[in-house]
Amino acid sequence: MKLLRLLVTAVTAFVAVSPAPTLAGEGGRTAKPVITIANPGKCVAPAEEMRRNHMEMLKHQRDRTLRAGIRGEPASLNACIECHASQKTGSVLGGKENFCESCHSYVAVKLDCFECHQPKAKFKAAGLKP
Repeated sequence: MKLLRLLVTAVTAFVAVSPAPTLAGEGGRTAKPVITIANPGKCVAPAEEMRRNHMEMLKHQRDRTLRAGIRGEPASLNACIECHASQKTGSVLGGKENFCESCHSYVAVKLDCFECHQPKAKFKAAGLKP
């Protein structure tokens, strides 16, 4: 039994550190997400940093907004939506071709921002004061 566990552990470790040439890469079989920036311009950070850290930036801005009342900063969810919403639908959700949904579907990460927030650009809720 110990030998079997040792063998399973060794195989698992080998597979975990082995390169996976069939995964998304040049000529790979896995399709990459479609990323279209509807209103291209200068983002608040380079693309690679945004891929890795956008959630931390949004959480930090969320805390500043909720605790200090600071609104309208570049890393706000509304600012992101204004640039990244599809020109066709006006939203960052609604299909795998839309900005947020394309990447989150690709990496199988739940996109829960929009359970509370509106995914459409230039959306004004009735009854809110500017």
